[in-house]
Amino acid sequence: SELTLATSPPELVDKCIGSRIHIVMKNDKEIVGTLLGFDDFVNMVLEDVTEFEITPEGRRITKLDQILLNGNNITMVCSVEVK
Repeated sequence: SELTLATSPPELVDKCIGSRIHIVMKNDKEIVGTLLGFDDFVNMVLEDVTEFEITPEGRRITKLDQILLNGNNITMVCSVEVK
């Protein structure tokens, strides 16, 4: 099978719909969840979400059913699964 490369950020994110992704945020939070959809600003809707945050007391883990994530706060997106 031939590997196809995405040529734009929306194309790359589109390939991740339905997959687990790992997101690094500007505020040092990290989020892992299943990508349901996104818009032109790369705002994302995720489900089955785990949020990791480093606090002075240690690492805080929060579980959430579904979130809308503001694309302006995203630093990096990595696919957790290979389709």
